[in-house]
Amino acid sequence: MAAGGMMSGGACVAKFWRNARYEQNMLSAGPIEQYRTSVNLVAIVILSRAKCGLSTCTTRYLVDMAAADLLVIITDVILWRISFYYFPGSFLDITPVCSTIYAMTCAARDCSVWFTVTFTFDRFVAICCQKLKTKYCTEKVATLVLATTCILLCFQNIPFYFTFEPAVIIDNVPWFCHSKPVYYTDPGWIGFDWLDTILNPALPFALILLLNTLTVRHILIASRVRKGLKCRAHGDKRVDAELENRKKSMVLLFSISGSFLLLWLTYVLHFIYYNITGTNPEEYTDSLYIFQQVGIMLLSLSCCTNTFIYGVTQSKFRDQFLNAVKYPVSSVIQIIRN
Repeated sequence: MAAGGMMSGGACVAKFWRNARYEQNMLSAGPIEQYRTSVNLVAIVILSRAKCGLSTCTTRYLVDMAAADLLVIITDVILWRISFYYFPGSFLDITPVCSTIYAMTCAARDCSVWFTVTFTFDRFVAICCQKLKTKYCTEKVATLVLATTCILLCFQNIPFYFTFEPAVIIDNVPWFCHSKPVYYTDPGWIGFDWLDTILNPALPFALILLLNTLTVRHILIASRVRKGLKCRAHGDKRVDAELENRKKSMVLLFSISGSFLLLWLTYVLHFIYYNITGTNPEEYTDSLYIFQQVGIMLLSLSCCTNTFIYGVTQSKFRDQFLNAVKYPVSSVIQIIRN
């Protein structure tokens, strides 16, 4: 792949992805990926039944977040990586097909990230903006916000389809996806790449940090006020049930957004390092290359952590999960007894 001039952080990662198909080892494309797919499917099924004690608005966000994570696994892992090892030279390697897969992967990853942002904003409104809460924190508004976000991000990622050219043409059929050199030199493509980098991860990272900071600040101020009023009214330090419930409701939000920030941190640090030093990724030392690889690995890992968070923070989700596990076993036992 030829590349001239200076690449932005997004172009650096894009170039890595284009090379990654031929460098990934099977540790990230085997049973682990099958497990991650199953985890997200289980989360979607359990949450869709609406028996976890969550509001319809929150449930809508969580289901769509799990669906977006599942799409990332399908496009990035199954169609992009596993196909190379198990189906080399298949129709998936035809240039228009692999170009489409890459664009779909970028769109799915952006949706996964921005759905987390919209969920964080929804919880911010629910806790800090009581007047707006009744109008905004509804299932109808959540569906509208998620659908609009998805459509806009899909349109935004369409140009990625046109960043490839065939590596070879056999019997008039274009094969494989080779980056066009102009992608790294043309001002229009460089501007698009910077826009893509701002939309993911720079802006989401900053928004989640800001919203969580404002939410924590609001909770701390409200807690001090309520404690002061209760002490003056009752003269004791009895447990405030409302404050306890409010704190518990925040555990889910901070767990999901905190997981996102931690798992994206390596990528963001690499992004900052690349833009400060301007080092060509092809000239990375072993340690820098491993650091870059770890960042990509953690991004993929972020697509299956939410289900574990649900299990740790939501007792009713755990109960539903255990029932789902026990059901086939109990059904088999009942059939054997009959």
